[in-house]
Amino acid sequence: MGLLTSEQAVIAILANIFFIGISFYALQALMVDKFIKKNHVFQAQLFFILVSIMLGSTVANFFLNLTSWSNQLQYLF
Repeated sequence: MGLLTSEQAVIAILANIFFIGISFYALQALMVDKFIKKNHVFQAQLFFILVSIMLGSTVANFFLNLTSWSNQLQYLF
């Protein structure tokens, strides 16, 4: 029997938060100081946050889809 909808929602929320955090941490390795205009630090930080959300959500959706698809493989046989 599959997960209940509320359990799926909690797992999806936690996966998104986790992968957004991992993405933000990974993006810190980039040296973008050369590309930031003077006195535009806030915009650069906002850009990093938005890119982290975009990348983290994409990776989380990939893993959530992968687990969903692997659970559905039992119906193949």
